[in-house]
Amino acid sequence: MNLSEPVNAQAVAQSVGKYRWTICALLFFATTVNYLDRQVLSLLAPALSTEFGWSNTDYANIAAAFQFVYAISMLFAGRVVDKIGTKAAYVVAITVWSLGALLHAASVPVGEMTVALFGLAVAPSIVGFMISRAVLAVGEAGNFPAAIKATAEYFPKKERSFATGIFNSGANVGAILAPITVPVLAAIWGWQAAFIMIGMLGFIWMAVWLWLYDKPEQQTRLSAAELAYIRSDAPAPAPASAGAPENKVSWFQLLKYRQTWAFAFGKFMTDGVWWFFLFWLPTYLSAQYGMKGEAIVIPLAVLYSMTMIGSIGGGWFPSYFMSRGYAPYDGRMKAMLMIAFFPLVVLLAQPLGAISYWVPVLLIGVGASAHQAWSANIFTTVSDMFPQKSVASVIGIGGMAGGIGGVALTKLGGWVFDYYKKLNDIGTGYMIMFGICALAYLAAWLVMKALVPRHKEITDL
Repeated sequence: MNLSEPVNAQAVAQSVGKYRWTICALLFFATTVNYLDRQVLSLLAPALSTEFGWSNTDYANIAAAFQFVYAISMLFAGRVVDKIGTKAAYVVAITVWSLGALLHAASVPVGEMTVALFGLAVAPSIVGFMISRAVLAVGEAGNFPAAIKATAEYFPKKERSFATGIFNSGANVGAILAPITVPVLAAIWGWQAAFIMIGMLGFIWMAVWLWLYDKPEQQTRLSAAELAYIRSDAPAPAPASAGAPENKVSWFQLLKYRQTWAFAFGKFMTDGVWWFFLFWLPTYLSAQYGMKGEAIVIPLAVLYSMTMIGSIGGGWFPSYFMSRGYAPYDGRMKAMLMIAFFPLVVLLAQPLGAISYWVPVLLIGVGASAHQAWSANIFTTVSDMFPQKSVASVIGIGGMAGGIGGVALTKLGGWVFDYYKKLNDIGTGYMIMFGICALAYLAAWLVMKALVPRHKEITDL
C-alpha cells in the first residue's frame, strides 16, 4: 500500500486491527510499575522518619535528590531514546530503575555516626536513601520519553492524546495500588521487603516488552491496513539522497524553537505539583489528621482513583474540539485552558478541612485529576509539532525543566513546613503550598500561549 496516498480515516478505522492498543497497554503497565516503585518511599516516610529521626527538611532532601537526578537524567534520556530506539531504551530504563528500587532495601544507618554531604552533617540513612533515589531516578527518567516516542510511532495524531491519557493513567493505578500493598508488605515482612517485592515487578514487564514490541514497520503482528491508518496523518517525508544518514538534531537546534520553550515552561510550572501531591500527601494526612499506616489507604485510593478519570478523560477531551473543526494543537490548547481552572478548588482544601479530612482529600483529588488531564495533553503537543526523530529529545528537555520545578517545590515545601511547624501553625504552611499548586496551571497556559499563539509544525529539522 502506498502510504503517501490519502486515506479515509473513518473507513480505515472500521477495518484495521487494534494491535496499537496492545502497545498502549504495555506502556500503561510500565507506567504503573514506574509509579509503584516511586511511591514506596512516600508511603513509608512517616514510619521511616520516626525510626531514623528525619525532619521534614531531611525527607525533602531525599525526595529532592530523586527529582534533581531525574531532571538531569530526563535531558539525556530523551537523547538515548532517540539514538538507540524505543525497544532497547525501555529495557535499559526499567533495568536501572528496578535495581534502584531494590537498592532502597540496603539504605540502612551505620550506628549513630554522621557523615558529611556537601558540607552538611547528615545521617547515613539519609545518604543511603538519597543514593537509592538517584539510581531510581536515572532509570525512571527513560519512561516518559520512551512512552511518548512509542505513542508517536504507533498512533495517528488524532489518537495520541487519548492513548497518552490511557498509559499515563498507569501513574494513577500505581498510586492506588501502592497504599493498598506497601503498608501490608511492610507490616508482614518489614519495610525492606516492600522495596524488594515491588522492585521485582519491572523485570517481569521487561520480558513481555521484549516479546511484543517492535517498530511498526517491523511488527509482524501489525496489519498493512493498521500501519496505513497509523501513518494516515503523517506529513510526507522529505526527499533524501540515497544512502544518506539521517541528520542528528542537537539540543541547541531544538532550543531555538519557541515550541520547545513553551513545552519546557509548561512542565516546569506543573510537574512539581504532581510530585508535591505524590510525596507529601501521606505526610499531610499524618500531620493534619494524625493518620498513619493503613488509615491512609482508603483516602489515597479514592484520591488516585479520581485521577484516572482526569487522565483518560483529559486525553479524550481535545477530540471534542477536533470533531468541531479545530486543528489538533488548537483543540489541545483550548482543552488545556479549561483544565487549568479545575486546580483552583485546591485553594479551599485548608479553609474547609475542619469539616472532615475527606474535604481536602476530594478537593486535592480534583486538582490531581486536572494535573493528569493536563499531562496527557502537554506531552502530546510535542508530537503535534516536532518530527518523530526529535520527539524524545524535546520530551527530555521538558522533563528536565519539570524536574527542576519539582526540586524547587519540594525543597520549598520542606522549608515552609518546618518553619510553620516551629510556630505550631503547620496549617498555614499547607495553605501556602496548596495556593502555589492551584495557580500553577493558569500561569503555565498563559506563557505557553504567548510563546506559541498558533500551531506551527517544525519541518526544517
